[in-house]
Amino acid sequence: MINNDNVTPLEPATRTLADKVCQQIVTAIVKGELPPGYKISEPELARMYGISRGPLREAIRRLEGLRLIERKPHIGARVVKLSVHELIEIYHVREALEGMACRLAAQNMTDSEITALKNLLDHHERSVEEKEWSSYFQKEGDLDFHYRIVQGSKNEKLLELLGADLYHLVRMYRYQFSVSSSRPKRALKEHRQIIDAIDARDPELAEMLMRRHISAARRNIENKLNTVTHLKGEKNG
Repeated sequence: MINNDNVTPLEPATRTLADKVCQQIVTAIVKGELPPGYKISEPELARMYGISRGPLREAIRRLEGLRLIERKPHIGARVVKLSVHELIEIYHVREALEGMACRLAAQNMTDSEITALKNLLDHHERSVEEKEWSSYFQKEGDLDFHYRIVQGSKNEKLLELLGADLYHLVRMYRYQFSVSSSRPKRALKEHRQIIDAIDARDPELAEMLMRRHISAARRNIENKLNTVTHLKGEKNG
């Protein structure tokens, strides 16, 4: 058992600062500004975000809890870097679980929740158009289409698995593999089809479309990784 008697609780202002910088670093990791494998340097991050070491260390601790930073003996803390095998495994899990979430959402989402989700997609479309369809970045939580679907399933276990354990890892790779490709426009179109099936209260169609959507994203990743591997082979050949 951990003894907390001698642990000094963080002041509210420090907690607020740690919350803010944690969100900033999450966004930087998801967007690839702090890329997979990036070595965490507290002095460098403190300068980058204009924060003292205390709140920064608390933010880093939270990022470890979100599985975005991993600490290894004799190496230190780094931004998590999945192997190709781990990444593809996650997408297979997503396909099954988010397909199930979509089926349940078609049965359990309220009309007002569906309307709000359509409005969110309108906002996403304007945002992607502003970026000339080069990327599709979704902020976390209620501003994330996939999160709202899982939430709409009304299944706490699915929300726990997809909204916590895998959530930020999925966001990171989902965003980074959509940049500079035709994927953003297709993904938005697929999102529209999914919400139409939910609105029609068609669980089978909703599940099929979500599974097809995630399968397409996985194939996009595999194609990009195969291209990179092929180019490296040519360079070294």
